[in-house]
Amino acid sequence: MGTSCILAKTILKCILKLFFRALKILVPVTDFAAIKRSGISPVHCAAAGAHPKCLELLIQAGFDVNFMLDQRIRKHYDDHRKSALYFAVSNGDLSSVKLLLSAGALPNQDPVNCLQIALRMGNYELISLLLRHGANVNYFCRVNPLHFPSALQYTLKDEVMLRMLLNYGYDTERCFDCPHGDKVHPFYSFEGWTSTVIKDTMVSAQYQLYHPVQQIKLHPLQKPEIKPPSSWMLVR
Repeated sequence: MGTSCILAKTILKCILKLFFRALKILVPVTDFAAIKRSGISPVHCAAAGAHPKCLELLIQAGFDVNFMLDQRIRKHYDDHRKSALYFAVSNGDLSSVKLLLSAGALPNQDPVNCLQIALRMGNYELISLLLRHGANVNYFCRVNPLHFPSALQYTLKDEVMLRMLLNYGYDTERCFDCPHGDKVHPFYSFEGWTSTVIKDTMVSAQYQLYHPVQQIKLHPLQKPEIKPPSSWMLVR
């Protein structure tokens, strides 16, 4: 293994363990070509670990905030995420999201839009931040022939979020456009509007499988610890 590859892997480990001082030493001598060959950028690790201080250092050193995960790494995630911004949004890490967007991170690069994740979380500040930086308000996931914007499913009971979407050009006309017209709709095996809904159901089922209700005995003020499936881990 070449020295540049060893350096690249060492940087990833430093970020994951939050060795900020070591990171400051290694970054200047890092081979960007080795980072590219690895298929994952230290920026992803900093965003995934919610380490805005490390993230800021990497951005200042010239690391690409729009570096996308290689397919061989992306396949380990159910949502096939690609961008560092997606990791930060998924964590609800507002500081890292601000850093990435200010550095030019693009909000519409992932199969499941970053805005969709923020809407699912109901995080007004994240939603507003993404919309101001060009997140596609009319994004939709296709699991049936309908094409109305998927964001609607998260705003039906939240007037504030709905108003935010409308203010940024939400296409309400699509909600009334059906490709079948008055004809009978064919049967589809998937119920729901988007793949996000399907993923929500899968996550709920997996949690119930690993944490049966009858086995959970908590103090009234204690919150259960939810451990995600191994496929969500950044490094296997």
